[in-house]
Amino acid sequence: MIPRDALLVAAFFFAGLLRALLSFKSLLYWFFRCRRWVDERTHDYQNFRIPRFDDRGLENPLHRHAAAYVASLPSVERAPAAAVFSAANKGNEFSFVPVTGYAVGDSFRGFRLSWTVDDAGGLLLRLRRQDRASVFRPYLGHVESVAEEIHLRRREAMIFTNFGPNWKSASLFNHPATLDAVAMDAEQKARVRADLEAFLKGRDYYHRLCRVWRRSYLLHGPSGTGKSTFAAAMANFLGYDIYDLDLEAVSSAGELKALLAATRPRSMILVEHVERHIHANSGGEGMLRFTDRIGEERVVVYTLTSEGVAAELEPELTVDVRVHFPLCDFPAFKALASGYLGLEDHKMYPKVEEMFKGGATMSPAEVSELMMENRGSPNRALKSLIGALQQQRPLPPEKSIDSDSNVNRGNSAGAIKLEKDTPTAMKELKKLYSLVKTKSKKNGVMPVEVAAAAAAAGTPLDELGKEYCY
Repeated sequence: MIPRDALLVAAFFFAGLLRALLSFKSLLYWFFRCRRWVDERTHDYQNFRIPRFDDRGLENPLHRHAAAYVASLPSVERAPAAAVFSAANKGNEFSFVPVTGYAVGDSFRGFRLSWTVDDAGGLLLRLRRQDRASVFRPYLGHVESVAEEIHLRRREAMIFTNFGPNWKSASLFNHPATLDAVAMDAEQKARVRADLEAFLKGRDYYHRLCRVWRRSYLLHGPSGTGKSTFAAAMANFLGYDIYDLDLEAVSSAGELKALLAATRPRSMILVEHVERHIHANSGGEGMLRFTDRIGEERVVVYTLTSEGVAAELEPELTVDVRVHFPLCDFPAFKALASGYLGLEDHKMYPKVEEMFKGGATMSPAEVSELMMENRGSPNRALKSLIGALQQQRPLPPEKSIDSDSNVNRGNSAGAIKLEKDTPTAMKELKKLYSLVKTKSKKNGVMPVEVAAAAAAAGTPLDELGKEYCY
């Protein structure tokens, strides 16, 4: 008779075996293992080693590019083993690096390749010998191209400011603004994001059209509506340096040409408050007509505060995309409250909405500042906002009797303006009408302009009438 313990062991063994067999992932894993085993024995492979240093001890640039490329492959994270690193200045951002002895697969133009880190830190590229002529050199060119893009994307952006005819590096550009965090109309933001993405991928498209690979944007709206912050978010999205161009510091067209020629590819040229320079000319040439002198892979961003000069800008400034930044409205307020206060709804929201719809105006910067000052108490923040909006609400229009509709149409002194809901003034006018009608005499008629001036000044008409009515 079989012992009971042996039966239990056998039962657990067969249950585990059945579970493994029924596991889809396990089946796939063993399928690919078998496939690789068969492939290894039916094809001739060739290995290419990319050492980290050359014979003179100098770094091999190809190794640096290949290491960056391999670390970017999605298959590294799925490899049986990988080293994990976190970014020093960005939370929840991790990078994966292959571990010595474990292969990382890749594909290129339908060909399968693999990378392995050897004991000396070098990289081994493995591919079928029969595929070498078709894939080897194009694949290495692809590796270097992708690695260069990764390097540019990861490099620290700089911000430059011009002092006369020269650029000076001010500092690292580390503005935290992102397109996701900027509070603005969602459709407009999506449109700008799509345009930026198309520009980044558009080198071949622009060249096919025989156009220089550059793009220009006009950000226009009142002060405090977030134009400069949005420009910073655009630079972060592109990964570009910023050249903050101060046209007031440029004394001639020659200096401007020199400044533009000194900008590097992958840069944003920022011209703020462009309305100040509409009529600035040097040698008969408009200072703003310079986009044709900007090289490839550049983005030009203008900011404009005075909406009234938009028509004047047309002859001198042409842009590809215009983005309007309005004053804060209720939807924009809700987006700001969500970001600054963590509020999605509140009992005071209807009151805030009523204030905005009633004509109260505030810039997003002013609303944001109130929320930051009272971030510890959402109730206090909303009360402060409502109080500020009440002060910003426009006054009701004044009622007036203009010179064309005045009872004395020949009165050149203008109109008499009356405050709304002022019963005293109405009573005085009624007294005036009654007095003129019942007490006027041939030589004692009170002039209407005199009575009107008295009514406006608050002088009692009964006393004034004694001088004219005998």
